[in-house]
Amino acid sequence: MKYSENFEKFCEGLEGPGAFLVVEDKKGRVNVMTIGWAQEGFIWGGPVMTVLVRPSRHTHAMMENAARFSVCVPRRGELKKELAFCGTKSGREYDKARACGLKLKEGAASDLKYIDGCGLVYQCEICGKTALKPETLSAAVLEKYYPDKDLHTLYFGKILKAEKF
Repeated sequence: MKYSENFEKFCEGLEGPGAFLVVEDKKGRVNVMTIGWAQEGFIWGGPVMTVLVRPSRHTHAMMENAARFSVCVPRRGELKKELAFCGTKSGREYDKARACGLKLKEGAASDLKYIDGCGLVYQCEICGKTALKPETLSAAVLEKYYPDKDLHTLYFGKILKAEKF
């Protein structure tokens, strides 16, 4: 599938219960986190997925030591309990995929996993990152989304493969 073919479904998932961000670090450890913010677009000559992860999250340390990630969007109405669990529990304390009974499949590269059974899957290779800085955001955004000053890092992933199941 062309990466942008299901943009509406991608947005519906993020606006609803969210999507899964799956990352495997260089030590082979896998973590699953629920995300509600992401971007899909065309930059640097190709399709790119941008995900936002706060430095306080366990996933952030994993992303810092990873080459790839996947974004897995469940079909409408599916995996709500799993999304809730993965959005409220830390990978420091739980193997969230195992706790939720999520089946991980091998992706386009050996260190790239995705969740079997999701409606949309984007497999990405990290091609850049940048940390948000308070001086680059409006006062309204800072007040509403960052009252604790825990600003996200944006990870840019070249979309290697986009699939609809």
